Amino acid sequence: MNLLHIDSSALGEASVSRQLTAAITAAWTQSVPGLTIAYRDLAVAPPDHLSAELMQVVKLRNLDGLSDRQRQELALTDALVDEFLAADVVVIGAPMYNFSVPTQLKAWIDRIAQVGRTFRYTEKGPEGLAGGKTVIIASSRGGIFSGNEAMQALDHQEAYLRTVLGFFGITDLTVIRAEGVGMGPEARAKALAAAQDQIGRLVPLAAE
Repeated sequence: MNLLHIDSSALGEASVSRQLTAAITAAWTQSVPGLTIAYRDLAVAPPDHLSAELMQVVKLRNLDGLSDRQRQELALTDALVDEFLAADVVVIGAPMYNFSVPTQLKAWIDRIAQVGRTFRYTEKGPEGLAGGKTVIIASSRGGIFSGNEAMQALDHQEAYLRTVLGFFGITDLTVIRAEGVGMGPEARAKALAAAQDQIGRLVPLAAE
């Protein structure tokens, strides 16, 4: 079994989402013998955003007369997609930045969103091609956005991830959430404890 561990927080050791992805990955490692882990730190080595130059190659696949940079970016894109598709389990660290996901994580998603590989268009509409895998999102938020309609309307983090991963055909998706971590030490500790409790309940699921 293959697990892909993705981190995107820029906060390093101070990151809550990194703490959660590490704990989730450790839980799966303990419960699944022979688990193979691939790790990608998008904050340390982010894919470039899609400029007009890269869009022609990475998205539109216009492959005539490529520059060295375009060839490199095409190879990186294909490697990212291969890595994602090869994973049985994907653990994504996704802190909320300004109501959305980190720009580095968005850049990664833009690369793996590939027609014919992770989705396709049919006469009946779009069809996801990346189903059959388990995705666990480690979500961290400075404020509290769940359980309140007004605050939920500001959520372009978890809502976006659920939408785009669903577009890829992924239906087995779990969110491990720590929110309110910016509301003082007590709230942070409470949020982390609740998230760790959720992670603890993932272990028997991983062992099935």
